Amino acid sequence: MRSPRALIPLLSVCAAAAVVAAAATGASIEGLPGGGGPAHADGADAPRPAAVTINAMSWNVCGGPGCPSGAAPAELAKEIVQRMGATEVGGRTVSTDAVLLQEVCEGQVRTFKKTLGRWSWAFAPSPGGAACSHGQGRVGVAIGTDAPLVQHEQTKLPAPAGRTRIALCGEVPSWATRVCVTQLSTSEDAAWRRKEAGALTTLAGTGRVLVGGDLADRPESAALDPLYKAYAECDQTGSSRTGAKTRQSWQGTAIGKTDYLFITRSASVSCSVPTARTKTSDHRPLSAVVRYR
Repeated sequence: MRSPRALIPLLSVCAAAAVVAAAATGASIEGLPGGGGPAHADGADAPRPAAVTINAMSWNVCGGPGCPSGAAPAELAKEIVQRMGATEVGGRTVSTDAVLLQEVCEGQVRTFKKTLGRWSWAFAPSPGGAACSHGQGRVGVAIGTDAPLVQHEQTKLPAPAGRTRIALCGEVPSWATRVCVTQLSTSEDAAWRRKEAGALTTLAGTGRVLVGGDLADRPESAALDPLYKAYAECDQTGSSRTGAKTRQSWQGTAIGKTDYLFITRSASVSCSVPTARTKTSDHRPLSAVVRYR
């Protein structure tokens, strides 16, 4: 495990809480500046939500064909649950409260719903995504929370003709937090990824947010400007776009950071990425303890 940064306070954003209304399920936000995200409150100040700590993990688990565990979805599901129950952040082992998964099989999410009783789950298949083996459905993105997740919807992000990118978002009322996950494609140029990042920012809103996924680009890329301007990323240092490498080669060598957890700037965070090879995926999980004030 890399030496994690100390838990540090991040810069404050607006003191008024914005109420995010859910977008219509499957509604496209193409053509709008930064996307056609949720409307905000009518100007009245909302009560300040209670402080909450969320242990979060974002992981591209690589569950489809051609992946190390592509032919063994049940074994990968066990690995995911094991990581959820014991991930290291800040030099200590914690169990997760929220997970953002990419390239996860629909059947694996069905298994989580059955075996993780108190957890809430939402799944969105990746448009044109590959089929998982053993009848596990299509690969996609998922959100899991150990508190009720409501008003979840999937929304199309701007994309070139013939392609579709999906963001999945939901609300956790007991945390007063909006959670979003997506996976972007390396085949699209930076200009399209910037549009997608802008749309994702609008969807997430300006209240308490936890936004993550495999964004298929390096931290310093201008494509990610909308997200870095709106939020703090859990593994950045001050205002510098930094972070441990989460993508690895098939030989297990860490080669770059493409996985992110963005949070409200007024939160505090400690963030870690394993230094050891992850054998089940070409991505290492990104874990964080986030303290919302």
